Amino acid sequence: MTQLRKVQIAGTGSFAPEGVITNADLEKLVDTSDEWIFTRTGIRERRKAADGVATSDISMPAARQALDAAGVAAKDLDLILVGTVTPDTMLPSTACRLQKMLDAPHAGAVDMVAACSGFLYVLATGWQFIQTGMYDNVLVVGAECLTKIVDYQDRGSCIIFGDGAGAAVLTPSTEDSEILYAELGAMGDEEIMDMPGGGSLHPASHETVDQRMHFIRIEGRRVYKFAVNKMVELVRSAAEKNGYAVSDIDYVIPHQVNMRIIESSMERLGLPLEKAYTNIEKYGNTSAGSVPMALDEAVREGKIKRGDLVVFVAFGAGLTWGSTLVRW
Repeated sequence: MTQLRKVQIAGTGSFAPEGVITNADLEKLVDTSDEWIFTRTGIRERRKAADGVATSDISMPAARQALDAAGVAAKDLDLILVGTVTPDTMLPSTACRLQKMLDAPHAGAVDMVAACSGFLYVLATGWQFIQTGMYDNVLVVGAECLTKIVDYQDRGSCIIFGDGAGAAVLTPSTEDSEILYAELGAMGDEEIMDMPGGGSLHPASHETVDQRMHFIRIEGRRVYKFAVNKMVELVRSAAEKNGYAVSDIDYVIPHQVNMRIIESSMERLGLPLEKAYTNIEKYGNTSAGSVPMALDEAVREGKIKRGDLVVFVAFGAGLTWGSTLVRW
């Protein structure tokens, strides 16, 4: 049997577009207010990619930053995995476009669609390729331009989403730093979160456009209950299945879904809120970009230190979910 190799996150990066949509801006579009939005979500503002700027464009600076932090050249990448629900085009993949932009001629490239869990799906997949010895250097990216598919007539969803990208470079580890565990899951339930138009079920037509089927739809109350229960379950599982108590966890990097969900989950876990990194106030929910953006900021701010036990956790449309346990 082949000996599995240890794998580390060798470098991280993130990028947020310059455009900003504040709660005050949204007050002009729908019946809402800064107080209403912040009280229910914890969001003050979110970023917006300019017209003509695509998911690959915001992925590139995050990827470059991660490569620089890892000390890995783009030409040495073996694989590029991008988690996104807002690809540049249906064909080719955003990963292929990013490969060309980075000038990484030896890298395979593919997108994965798992909504807000997207980064954890590409992270777990990249980990496996290096574990087995097939590849040595894998770039994993979570990136979204959600403002391009947000319905600004829908108060329930337009207040939530923003644009952003995060990236990480995975390499073999010869030290204590390593990815210890990953869990992925799904439960098909498209009614909670979906965008029905544009695929083979409802191809683009005048009818789908008129019915606003090319925008995100979300059942907020159902998401809240599911997310709290799932976050608690995943964090506990990641710790206990690896011989740790929840109290042994040094840091949690949660999907930035809703500040109230994060607060409730940490309380149920018996962990202080200070152990969860949050940046939802300034970015909103960036779906697959959420966890890697938060991770990169936490690393660069010195919140996460060498040797820390860190859990990443996310859940999204599908429904999908995932967790990762890392010894930093």
